[in-house]
Amino acid sequence: LWILVSRMAPPIAFTIPYFLAYRHLGLLDTRAGLVIVYLTFNLSLVVWLMRSFFDATPRSLEEAAWIDGAGLGQAFIRIVLPLSAPGLAACAILCFLYAWNDFFFALILTRTEAMTAPVAVVNFMNYEGWEWGKIAAGGTLVMLPVLVFSFVVRKFLVRGLTAGALRG
Repeated sequence: LWILVSRMAPPIAFTIPYFLAYRHLGLLDTRAGLVIVYLTFNLSLVVWLMRSFFDATPRSLEEAAWIDGAGLGQAFIRIVLPLSAPGLAACAILCFLYAWNDFFFALILTRTEAMTAPVAVVNFMNYEGWEWGKIAAGGTLVMLPVLVFSFVVRKFLVRGLTAGALRG
């Protein structure tokens, strides 16, 4: 149920519980706190995408590895993971992009120490007004790594998202 709810509900529905729990645990304004938030929200996406890849892996390959003496973990690492590499790449790319572009949780849960780039760009708006030059430069600098990363991995993303779509 959490897998569905975490993607269907708006992030603001989870803000107060996260904030109160983080304040109690001392995780406000820490990178670990942001990692936990991104992990919980991206976990549903990874489970949903990777399930089709794991279902598409022929069971006979795993059984052949077991017959050859491989244990359950060895068969998973040596057989299943390499076959599902396009799906893992697609999940890694999407999770990176979602975490990089997140603004809401980073704004609420951080102040200075763990501030992300989108929040830093917004800080160019101050009591004196909007510093449009700095906002434009900051926005460009925030976009550049994502654009370069997306350009480099676009073929893996398309291959990964379409590879698990067909079943034999």
